[in-house]
Amino acid sequence: MTPLLSAFHDTVLVHTSVLAQIGNPTPETPPVADKLLKLVRYFTWFVLLSGVLGITYAGGRFAWEKWSGSGLASPKMVAGAMIGGIIATSAGTIMNAAIGS
Repeated sequence: MTPLLSAFHDTVLVHTSVLAQIGNPTPETPPVADKLLKLVRYFTWFVLLSGVLGITYAGGRFAWEKWSGSGLASPKMVAGAMIGGIIATSAGTIMNAAIGS
């Protein structure tokens, strides 16, 4: 065996023996996990309230456009708000599926 190949072989064996000795680590929460969860809860409420306000505004505008006889642009707003709401409410399920938990 050449000296370079021998050194590589010894290095690989040393690293694999060290990796084999690592125990099963216990999980612990990150230091700022409580603050991050609180921020996520506030963001969730903001998304839900903005969705409700968006649908309410689009419904009012739809009624106004219908009453005044102008062109109807609000059905697109209602559809957009509903699609956004579906995506926002299913974001947790999508992330859990992507992460694999």
